[in-house]
Amino acid sequence: MDKFNNMQVFCRIVELGTFSAVAKEMKLSTMMISKYMAQLETSLGVVLLNRTTRSLNLTSAGEAYYNRGKQLLEDLAELEASTAQLGERVKGQIKISAPIDFGGIYMVPAIERYLQQFPEVKVLMSLDNKPPNLRDGSFDVSLLVTDKLDPGVVARKIAETELGIYAAPAYLDEKGCPNTLEDLSRHQCLHYMDTPHGDFWLFNVDGEAKKIKTEWVLASNNGRALCQAAALGMGIVQAPRLSVVSYLQSGELVEILRDYRRPALAIYATYLQRRFYPAKLTTFIDFLLTYFER
Repeated sequence: MDKFNNMQVFCRIVELGTFSAVAKEMKLSTMMISKYMAQLETSLGVVLLNRTTRSLNLTSAGEAYYNRGKQLLEDLAELEASTAQLGERVKGQIKISAPIDFGGIYMVPAIERYLQQFPEVKVLMSLDNKPPNLRDGSFDVSLLVTDKLDPGVVARKIAETELGIYAAPAYLDEKGCPNTLEDLSRHQCLHYMDTPHGDFWLFNVDGEAKKIKTEWVLASNNGRALCQAAALGMGIVQAPRLSVVSYLQSGELVEILRDYRRPALAIYATYLQRRFYPAKLTTFIDFLLTYFER
């Protein structure tokens, strides 16, 4: 019986929440995952998980074993990484999560440049506007465009972007250009859904943040789709400048209500704090800082 393997299986069950999710991740059958758990509990002589058809709950012994076992597994991974690093070659897989717009527009060229420098590294990038929980181990780095950070992570600012209001010249010719925030109530708005502010847009009024509820005609969790809709004259959009740069350059969109523009949002590379950082992580973070500074 491989105790380290069984410990790893148990820790992933706790983090992913189901036997089937762990089986899928490890490319094993659910029956095999159950067998590993049974072996572990038998060898320890205690029940680690209370299992029902609908839920899994840690026992007090399971909680203690998970906390200690997770630390041991992290220590082992760090030992292997630090030993491999003695060969002075940066290699391995780095898993990153990025917002759909920022990842799709800016990260692909950045990754291409990084891989030119470190060809033995593989990059797995998932695009999702909902930030992942780094503690479950699914990602090494999470890129965030935000003004709110998890206090339990390391956050390195790699860039910033302004949050502005944009519309197509043709739309403004037909509907008129709003000059005040109150004028927005008479316009068609295109609303980005995945924000902590719900149906509200944020503005700067005399140095203070002000929320305005808009009457949207189209809402989406995809910023690219909303910017395209705005460029087609469907309405007014509030978006980070990084999402609309190409439309501004082509003249398809123009910025309006500049006096109410919010302070710039920071773009962070976030990762868990640990005693040892593998070379693939440190080189990637350092590269992003230099790349986006240029």
